[in-house]
Amino acid sequence: MTSRAARALLVAEDETGIVGTVQLVLDQPENQPHRADISKMLVHRSARRRGIGAALMRAAEDEARRSGKSLLVLDTASGDAERLYARLGWTLAGIIPDYALWPRGGLCSTSVYYRKLA
Repeated sequence: MTSRAARALLVAEDETGIVGTVQLVLDQPENQPHRADISKMLVHRSARRRGIGAALMRAAEDEARRSGKSLLVLDTASGDAERLYARLGWTLAGIIPDYALWPRGGLCSTSVYYRKLA
């Protein structure tokens, strides 16, 4: 029997402790074994604009390649980290209006991105 990781959790740390995380969902349906999802990329407010988000995303892409994945997808609240994803070569597939709720209430649109891995 072969064991396969369902999810990878990557962590960024500095002298204060954990400042960022990203999850890579590797386990996909049978007809999508080539794909993985980026989930829950978070960087602490105090650590933003230091390249941590970009480093986490590159590390997730590297892990996906090591796991044999050739396509990554993610969704994010529209207007949230979209500059980062575009700068890293992700492609906007579309925007879904009223997709999710903000933590303090109200609906927000979600932007869906993909990235083909070389």
